[in-house]
Amino acid sequence: MAIDPRAVVEDQTEIGERTNIWHFSHIRKGSTIGYNCNIGHCVYIDEGVTVGNNVKIQNKTSIFNGVTIKDDVFIGPHVCFTNDMFPRATNTEWEIVDTLVEKGASIGANSTIRCGITLGEYSMVAAGSVVTKDVPAFGLVRGNPAKLVGHVCLCGKKIDNNSDTDFQIGNQSCNH
Repeated sequence: MAIDPRAVVEDQTEIGERTNIWHFSHIRKGSTIGYNCNIGHCVYIDEGVTVGNNVKIQNKTSIFNGVTIKDDVFIGPHVCFTNDMFPRATNTEWEIVDTLVEKGASIGANSTIRCGITLGEYSMVAAGSVVTKDVPAFGLVRGNPAKLVGHVCLCGKKIDNNSDTDFQIGNQSCNH
């Protein structure tokens, strides 16, 4: 494990072996980060966030309370997760709404993930997308608001929906 001395890692955090945390990142108390993760420059991980194993979180990403990230997830730079459906500066009764990122999902740079949704296993969110609805396993979404535009295989490449490609959810091999 390598934690840059300029990172802030609060007490009462759990960080797995071989996890690297880059400079100026802030990891809040009560968060859990698995093993073999890479947490980039200026990443914010809030209280109560769970990050699985083998997760890569790129620079300047914000992950707020209520988010659970499973194993083998890629999160591009400047991704932002929300956690409140009705944010107001003066609201004293706000409620955290959970978000789940399933195993193997990938989220492109500058995407925003609205709270209360699930990104399915090995799904892919294109860069700059605003995701407001659940994404199915192996689904490919893009746009604002993000819309399902196809599927990706295990390696992440788009599957040609007009071909005879044998697409099966959970298939451990691909033809690319």
